[in-house]
Amino acid sequence: MQTTTLPTDPTLCPLCGGDNRCAMEIQRATGVKQAPCWCTSLTFSAELLDRLPEAARGQACICGNCLAAFQTGQNPNGSTA
Repeated sequence: MQTTTLPTDPTLCPLCGGDNRCAMEIQRATGVKQAPCWCTSLTFSAELLDRLPEAARGQACICGNCLAAFQTGQNPNGSTA
């Protein structure tokens, strides 16, 4: 059986599937200038980035909830990492 990988949606977090609120993607999609994205002033560790599916790397931003959960040792669903 052949599996098909769906394209990554750049408006959704590749870890939890929630809205990633990426200002750069909003600007690209709408053509409306946005303030710098919230994520440009934060640090995403290599360990967190390694959790991204290969197909999503460089294609979609991790959301703030997943970043905060990772930094506090939680998964987005509230369980420990």
